[in-house]
Amino acid sequence: MTPTGALGGGGVDVSHTKDCGTVAPVNAPLSYTLEGTVAVLRMDDGKANALSSTMIDALVEALDRAEKEASAAVLVGRDGKFCAGFDLKVMMSGPENAKALLKQGSALLMRLYGCKVPLVVACTGHALAGGALVLLTGDVRIGAAGPFRIGLNEVQIGLPVPVLAMELARDRIDARELANATLMAKIYEPEEAARIGYLDKTVPAEEVLAAAMEEAKRLSGLPKGAYAATKARLRGKTIAYVESTLESDMNDLLSPPAG
Repeated sequence: MTPTGALGGGGVDVSHTKDCGTVAPVNAPLSYTLEGTVAVLRMDDGKANALSSTMIDALVEALDRAEKEASAAVLVGRDGKFCAGFDLKVMMSGPENAKALLKQGSALLMRLYGCKVPLVVACTGHALAGGALVLLTGDVRIGAAGPFRIGLNEVQIGLPVPVLAMELARDRIDARELANATLMAKIYEPEEAARIGYLDKTVPAEEVLAAAMEEAKRLSGLPKGAYAATKARLRGKTIAYVESTLESDMNDLLSPPAG
């Protein structure tokens, strides 16, 4: 099949293919291909795959499309770097800009967490802060083995863990390790990350995408409507709680410290 062109103001290159991927334009941080019944979302901003406004918009647009035309989705990063979290330049440019990006990113994370088709995450490398949260949203998380860092480092850099992050961690992280992963800001290598709940398993780095595709193809055989309805029952209360507390939590996070 032939490419349908770029969407989202250059943010995502969306193409159809049965057997192979496509190359995104230079300014696109995300490419989308449909491989059989599996949508493949490839994050690659040429750097650390930060969650910029452009990247977030591209991911939301790709999710919209995947839910319409695919039976499962794979989210993959670039070699050695899965996702570095929220764009630091924006986060440091002032509280209003930071709040806007955090709200935009929070909406994305809830979309990923509640994705109506099975979502397999292929963690190709480092995943810190917001990047670790993206991992926690996946239905199946397959990580590349290697000297990579995965975890929530907010407390370590002087920030409280947001309610959204805490609820995702509470849902996916082993209860015995939850305090270490959040309060103690512990960072894990992939094998330990799989043991405690950031990942489901690790494979050699060169096999991570193939393993994720195999799992997505297996999950694509599940009835789509039943899967979406069951996930809504499983995760709907958490999503509703996060959304209801988001505004007040953002205000608390970005308020100057008392005294």
